[in-house]
Amino acid sequence: QVQVVESGGGLVQPGGSLRLSCAVSGSCLSIYDMGWYRQAPGKQRELVAIIVDGGFTNYADFVKGRFTISRDNSKNMVYLQMNSLKPEDTAVYYCALNCRSGVNVRNSYWGQGTQVTVSS
Repeated sequence: QVQVVESGGGLVQPGGSLRLSCAVSGSCLSIYDMGWYRQAPGKQRELVAIIVDGGFTNYADFVKGRFTISRDNSKNMVYLQMNSLKPEDTAVYYCALNCRSGVNVRNSYWGQGTQVTVSS
């Protein structure tokens, strides 16, 4: 059983910073990729950033230059450093991963989310 737990959300003023953490536990032979998504009230869930094998990253246009995704394979952790936060960044942020859990077995897992509120 693979578990995904996010932390680090909270209330921050515009222009401030937050660092989100995602801890992965359980039986995952290898992680193909991990990513952060967000969903604001009344809006669709959207991709924020992903990191794949080899450390390659990709970002949504609305966070490029402000957010940085990183991964610590030894700790089974992924992080999202968020700088220059804007009110429109307010959302529940979710961590997700694609995991190889067996021979020819691949599953996706999601955390419960952590609330990020950007307001003065």
